[in-house]
Amino acid sequence: MPGQHSYRTTVTWTGNTGAGTGTYRGYGRDHEVRAEGLPPLLGTADPAFRGTADRWNPEQLLLASLAQCHMLTYLALCALGGVVVTGYADDADGTMTEDGSGGGRFTEAVLHPRVEVASADDVARAQELHAEAHKKCFIANSVNFPVRHEPVVTVRGA
Repeated sequence: MPGQHSYRTTVTWTGNTGAGTGTYRGYGRDHEVRAEGLPPLLGTADPAFRGTADRWNPEQLLLASLAQCHMLTYLALCALGGVVVTGYADDADGTMTEDGSGGGRFTEAVLHPRVEVASADDVARAQELHAEAHKKCFIANSVNFPVRHEPVVTVRGA
């Protein structure tokens, strides 16, 4: 039976250097993302937008969410379908384009899952399940830009 799930996070700006947002260059973009019972996630803006490179930015988090959701959906489908996955990693890429007015949007994300399966008999099915995982991924179904997949499936020990 379908259900509804609610999520809560708190984002707190920690970049006030003493003068608030008195000038565009005068404040930090640092912030913390928190959820009950979890360690804080240190965030900032992309360095192109005056953030620092030592913290997560929203663009990275969006891309990570897409990759995580696809992986978790895919692994569940494999487990339910009898495909034994022994390894999974994804080096995802995303493209965001500025619109010239201070805004912009993601225009594409490409996931590059590298999947290792236990048996050569599972390679074809393991490859096919990426399409089904994409159709069921909550995050991919929530974005308004294409999310492509370029999976590679190998056999453990081969």
